Amino acid sequence: MAIQSRFDRKNVALAAITAAELLALALWFSAAAVAPQLQAAWSLSGGQVAWLTASVQLGFVVGALASAVANLPDRLDPVRLFAASALAGALVNAAIPLFVDGIGAALTLRFLTGVALAGVYPVGMKLMAGWCAHDRGFCVGMLVGALTVGSAAPHLLGATFLREGGEGWRTVLLAASLSALLAALLIALVVREGPAFRARAPFRVSQLAASFRDRSVRLANVGYLGHMWELYAMWAWVPLFLLHVYQQAGWPEWSARLAAFAVIAIGGASSLWAGRLADRHGRSIVTVVSLATSGVCAVVTGALAAVPAAATAVALVWGFAVIADSAQYSSAITELADERYVGTALTVQTSMGFLLTLASIRLTGYLVDVAGWGWAFVPLALGPLVGAWGMLRLRRLPEAVRMAGGRG
Repeated sequence: MAIQSRFDRKNVALAAITAAELLALALWFSAAAVAPQLQAAWSLSGGQVAWLTASVQLGFVVGALASAVANLPDRLDPVRLFAASALAGALVNAAIPLFVDGIGAALTLRFLTGVALAGVYPVGMKLMAGWCAHDRGFCVGMLVGALTVGSAAPHLLGATFLREGGEGWRTVLLAASLSALLAALLIALVVREGPAFRARAPFRVSQLAASFRDRSVRLANVGYLGHMWELYAMWAWVPLFLLHVYQQAGWPEWSARLAAFAVIAIGGASSLWAGRLADRHGRSIVTVVSLATSGVCAVVTGALAAVPAAATAVALVWGFAVIADSAQYSSAITELADERYVGTALTVQTSMGFLLTLASIRLTGYLVDVAGWGWAFVPLALGPLVGAWGMLRLRRLPEAVRMAGGRG
């Protein structure tokens, strides 16, 4: 009965953490989903539109670095930290449709939204991993799948409230904030910590550098950085690419938004599938296959701008592959890093990754302007190339036996 009771508590916790992550991450791309409406309403340039997403990334990096320096995910109750962060994100994001009518204040609030999300995503991974041992890749994959569908949700909201250029952008942003508020309530009322990583660690600023000192952790982070170079630039720009392609073909705007939702949301399924495979066959091999597939798609997608059906099909494959490996880098960190500071190691990893996305998002936007969509995504393939190299090197280290129950 005790075993059954613990199994039930685990299932409830995993379901609640997954649902809360999905609901909270609707904040991330809520402004990007309504970028064309904001561009028209506020007379924005292309660079200002790009900052609607980049400001969130920058805020996340600042918040994550501050959290890592202070070891917050390992010193504080992660349930309360997640709930408070989701609540803060909901409030600052809601301030945009309620009080703002210009890009300056909006970017400040989007930056603060990113700061708040630094207490949601890495902390959620620690909470998830705390309930899982032999199935950790699948469990963290479930969380990343929730993040993926949550990130896609604003595009679905846009297809509902912004048909044919409607003026419902305020409704989309408010709906995303309501979603994050529900996430805070769900975590606070339902979730408890799992048996792993429960002990509170003392403050040690030196743990910030541990991710660079340990060779196995460093190579796992190289894989993650290669993955992140591609991921958020793809998520930020492929929806706009599809909108352009569909408009050129005379297809309705709402169908482009639905396609964008599908391209990002399909990664929810791939995160679960890849997590199960990684637990059975090893994290390194799953990440390398995923990186190779997404790298090829990065090279091909832009060249299909004149063929909307083909562009959509390849974008769906890209959306499936580009996120499939994401959870495995985080799972590897929980297996390779000092278990007392797993939360700090995860936060350092994500802060580095999201800092890198600032460059790739801006580079892609620049290439759209100067070279067109045909070449815009090609440099993103460099990330998978470097990431695959890092994971293949990690696979050959003795420490690799600590991943996926000895499968590497």
